Amino acid sequence: MLDRLLPQGYTQDMNRPEFRHRENYNDPGDAHELTFSCYNGYQFMKAERTCQWLAKAIKAACASLDTDLWAFVFMPEHIHLIVHPRQPVYDIAVIRRAIKEPVARDAFCYLRRHAPEWIPRLTRQRGNRLEHMLWQSGGGYDRNIKTPKTLLAMLDYIHNNPVRRGLVQRAVDWHWSSAAYYAGVGESPIPLDPIPWDWVYVEED
Repeated sequence: MLDRLLPQGYTQDMNRPEFRHRENYNDPGDAHELTFSCYNGYQFMKAERTCQWLAKAIKAACASLDTDLWAFVFMPEHIHLIVHPRQPVYDIAVIRRAIKEPVARDAFCYLRRHAPEWIPRLTRQRGNRLEHMLWQSGGGYDRNIKTPKTLLAMLDYIHNNPVRRGLVQRAVDWHWSSAAYYAGVGESPIPLDPIPWDWVYVEED
């Protein structure tokens, strides 16, 4: 029974966007827009329990790896984050892994106790070993953000993802998002770090 991990009546979104993996660029001072997806498009993020696990992992990873969280949106089968490593030397792959791995551990611990029949559906063989997959392999998509103009465009893009999908009429109505916080009409379910003024001030052309 996956009522708290994968809700009854879930659908596998066959029209979901595919996010290509590319080489990471750990450029000092850059922010990063990260997108990663659930295995096979399963809509695990429709479950509150899974969102809570992810929120906890994001907070812990950002604290331990000296990284700011500037924005986020949890979609049913994929996640958008905008993060800003504070240190001049960092590895965005390490930050991403520190977020994803604890959620996978919590999820499989839950499944072993409550829905072991799901384990084979989330298992694949690679060579001589079996891998349990909560997240799609390949790391997801990582876009470096270098300018205030790009940052503001990405904030608008990720916050409007639920609207484009027809899940809500207004971005601020999507709970697992920082949209309401930035619009000044609600709190963020995950504490955000302040964006420095020089990152949001765009000079007119």
